[in-house]
Amino acid sequence: MAGRLAGKVAVVTGAGSIGPGWGNGKATSVLFAREGAKVVCVDINPEAAEETRSIVESEGNEAIAVTCDVSRKDQVDAMVHATVAAFGGIDILDNNVGIVRVGGPVEIEEGDWDRVLDVNLKSAYLVCKAVIPEMLKRGGGAIVNISSIAGIRHTGVDYITYSTTKGALIPFSRAIALQYARQGIRSNCILPGLMNTPLIFAGLPDAYAKGDAQEMVRLRDAQCPTGKMGDAWDVAHAALFLASDEAKYVTATELVVDGGITAKFA
Repeated sequence: MAGRLAGKVAVVTGAGSIGPGWGNGKATSVLFAREGAKVVCVDINPEAAEETRSIVESEGNEAIAVTCDVSRKDQVDAMVHATVAAFGGIDILDNNVGIVRVGGPVEIEEGDWDRVLDVNLKSAYLVCKAVIPEMLKRGGGAIVNISSIAGIRHTGVDYITYSTTKGALIPFSRAIALQYARQGIRSNCILPGLMNTPLIFAGLPDAYAKGDAQEMVRLRDAQCPTGKMGDAWDVAHAALFLASDEAKYVTATELVVDGGITAKFA
């Protein structure tokens, strides 16, 4: 039986993982491939991109790894060129990159502010700028932008750069959806809640529990109505739906994947 993405070419940015385990982009790349897509595993870390590619190929599916700093236009353009050269075009884009710097406007240095905006927000603009013309050549496509519930509410940690950039992805995504709706391009956001992925171990233990990673996990689990954080596969399955033809009439919207936490008052 053909997969839900059979015959499609999917670009996943942030396809590697910042540490051991499954990050959102890594899980999404593998799941897209399992559903029949040819996947372009894009990451700034060549070893991380290659690890994801090797997992895809070990399962008998097709992928290439591309090293790219998606905040750099020249590198993004080269990545898109390599994708088209390898697979002939692009049907699906999963904008998944994101970094965290803890602090409010007083604590955050200007350089950190600029870097987070470049990685989390400017990258989505640059990649969409390069990918949309390729989608139009194929009669349309699906864009999935990975935002966060931090873009619509406070999550217990002060990280103004992350909240601002992830929040901005929502109108960014809607604007693309409405501009290109009649040309067959859909654009949607996923808003993950508190997730147990390698990213949180790289950036948040100090903010939650004075560097105690296991205590951080306990505290974050306790915040969730389900009593447990989600994981990368929860985000990947949401991305699969939005990228697939099952969501052909879903565009300019946000899919919250948070175990109910945004419905809480506190």
